[in-house]
Amino acid sequence: MTAVNGGAAPGGGAAADGVDTRSSTPRGRADDTVAGVVRQWHSVHPGLDTGPIEIIGRINRCAALFQQAEDAPLRRVGLTRPEFELLCALRRTGRELTPSEVARETFSSGAAVTKRLKQLTERALVERRGDTRDRRVAHVRLTDAGRDLVDGVLPEQLTYETAVLSGVDSAAQEELAVLLGELLGRLEGRLGAPRF
Repeated sequence: MTAVNGGAAPGGGAAADGVDTRSSTPRGRADDTVAGVVRQWHSVHPGLDTGPIEIIGRINRCAALFQQAEDAPLRRVGLTRPEFELLCALRRTGRELTPSEVARETFSSGAAVTKRLKQLTERALVERRGDTRDRRVAHVRLTDAGRDLVDGVLPEQLTYETAVLSGVDSAAQEELAVLLGELLGRLEGRLGAPRF
């Protein structure tokens, strides 16, 4: 979020129901980098509503840290997370997909999918075939080696991700999953993103 990185944030004020939404201190008990950013904003703009920074900023920061983390099981087999997500999309749907369907399943651009498919095809983890009725259409499927790789790595990867989240107790994880699901559902509805 721009405000977290030092840019301007929108001004605060009263919510539509008349409740003042401005916060002079970071919400909750967190003492993280975003809490520091919020304190800095309050020192220069004491009346600023930093609620969006405290949520969106933390989501963005967590996402960046997750992406920077070493996904040991994936690295061991020479896969990037986007490549693994592509393989998983083919595995969980259980059918051939067109490149455009792969892009929708993995929330990726067409160019990124094309690059990943080329790399995974060269490793014999996926294979492409042309459509018998329309040569412009390609169909992608896992090879036996690709399926075996996903089935072998996925349990290890989930164990690794469980360890990453281990500092948050299970009840809080469940609550967080529900809250993030509600937020994602609203955003997908507003932005017209596909739901599966």
